[in-house]
Amino acid sequence: MIEINHLVKNYGSKFAVDDVSFKVGEGEIVGFLGPNGAGKSTTMNILTGYLSSTSGEAKVGGIDILENPDEAKKLIGFLPEQPPLYVDMTVNEYLNFVYEIKSCRLNREKHLEEIRKVTKIDDVKNRLIRNLSKGYRQRVGIAQALVGNPPVIVFDEPTVGLDPKQIIEIRNLIRSLGKDHTVILSTHILSEVQSVCDRIVIINNGKIIADERTENITEAVDSTRRYSVKIAGPQREVLAALNALSGVTSVEVTGERELDSYVYLIETARGADIRKPLFYAMAEKNWPILGLESVGMNLEEVFVRITDRAGN
Repeated sequence: MIEINHLVKNYGSKFAVDDVSFKVGEGEIVGFLGPNGAGKSTTMNILTGYLSSTSGEAKVGGIDILENPDEAKKLIGFLPEQPPLYVDMTVNEYLNFVYEIKSCRLNREKHLEEIRKVTKIDDVKNRLIRNLSKGYRQRVGIAQALVGNPPVIVFDEPTVGLDPKQIIEIRNLIRSLGKDHTVILSTHILSEVQSVCDRIVIINNGKIIADERTENITEAVDSTRRYSVKIAGPQREVLAALNALSGVTSVEVTGERELDSYVYLIETARGADIRKPLFYAMAEKNWPILGLESVGMNLEEVFVRITDRAGN
């Protein structure tokens, strides 16, 4: 549905986007992740026709946004970081205005009513936008992106400045929109991507540095395994026994304690599986294993490692 090939945008010697390529399939929710100034918004603005590229191409539904912008834009609903609202209009007046400028041919009353219900703004339809909370304004911004029922929805930092309750509501809305639309969510908020997106594309200094399914993103950094294990036994001796296991690269005590048991965080070498050797070693010493679980890196750790590695 979306295809970006060798996209470049430079300002003199400064490259905002540097040879970016990725695709988004129909029905995917993709998180476009990166620190501030990484090139996220520039890429999104090129994709949606708000900005021209220096070279490369951006296609929506097979239509090049630069060669045929009018046709390509009909396929896109866009919520910029600052929603394009006219605050002196009521919600209904604004949505009717958007309906007109998009030359929408769907049944006006039925279509706009459906959008208001999906975005949960029906109860404020007759209120001036200037009198709405930031959360409701964000919902109105999402509503305008849905006018015309475009197959592709692009969100640029959709939850910036919202309170925790509003953030959860907007994330749930985005997740529900993914059932009927292809969605790109541009953000630097890691938990947002993890809770909403099927796939993660990470950009840093204008370059794509990772492109993985959300559940596989840690593999883009490292294939080592980490385990949290609770063992009942003398701490120093247990530490020595764990460090002696083949494949173990590091062991640390987390500080959690329950009577005579401690929790140890074990990191293993690439490809090593220590679970059976761990069981036999502890059984030989009569040190019961009270708990064992695999511990993955969170997105914050993944992001830091990937961006640090890309910078070296």
